Amino acid sequence: MDETRLLERITVDPRIFGGKPIIRGRRLAVEHVLGMLAAGDTEESLLAGYPWLEPEDIRACLVYAQRVSLA
Repeated sequence: MDETRLLERITVDPRIFGGKPIIRGRRLAVEHVLGMLAAGDTEESLLAGYPWLEPEDIRACLVYAQRVSLA
């Protein structure tokens, strides 16, 4: 999946987490996924902890972070 398609998984809804970027309209913020990865959680542990989460969602968070850091 290319980066543009991955980024379509990241949405912003002002009613959820004050408009912070979230994954597919769910109540899981990109910053939380990145924080868990930074703390040492693995992709497998995230997928187990959030059964609706998909590997592409995690990759989308990483792409989003990379794009924001370059802006």
